[in-house]
Amino acid sequence: MVKGIRRIYVHYYFNDQHATDDKIRMNKLLDQLEEELASGKRVPEHQKLYDKYFHTVTTPVRGTKTEANQEAIDAALKDCGCFVLMSNGIKDPMEALHVYQAKDLIEKAFGDLKERLSMRWESVASEENLEGKLFVQFIALIFMSYIKRAMNQGGLFKNRTMQELLDELDVFERFYHPSRKPQIGEITEKQKALYVAMAVECPT
Repeated sequence: MVKGIRRIYVHYYFNDQHATDDKIRMNKLLDQLEEELASGKRVPEHQKLYDKYFHTVTTPVRGTKTEANQEAIDAALKDCGCFVLMSNGIKDPMEALHVYQAKDLIEKAFGDLKERLSMRWESVASEENLEGKLFVQFIALIFMSYIKRAMNQGGLFKNRTMQELLDELDVFERFYHPSRKPQIGEITEKQKALYVAMAVECPT
């Protein structure tokens, strides 16, 4: 290898769900382009797309007519669901995919810190308070990561979002009395089912 030049490893993948999503987006784009052409309200930024996916034919009898370039459309649809990862150090394609997915999880975790756990503005009076807030948010992130994992394993994301699940479980009442043991208020069957699905012991 020539000195100063680094080897690049290119890994190719296909994902069924991504393919479905890509085809839906592609069909919406084609519908939009066709509507723009039919109405005569062309968007200058879309000119290359018009030229790529449509043929415009003008005849003395029929005037100007737009036809789909089926060959170009089929070629674009063929690539739906395909994606490429490039690395200058990872040779194994499965390892490269694992690293990429881990990176995605980290980005989502930071998103949770900023959006759900109020880390966007760290308005604290001292460095000690900042460290305390970061520690609490870190613990909260661990709980959220566990909840996400449990919801995935229990198939709960099919019918609800995480926020909807948290809202459902955010109505417990705990009663305290100086001379008695704390008691939990009534727990609904729906709440019990959620705990079972997440493999978590229901409060008693």
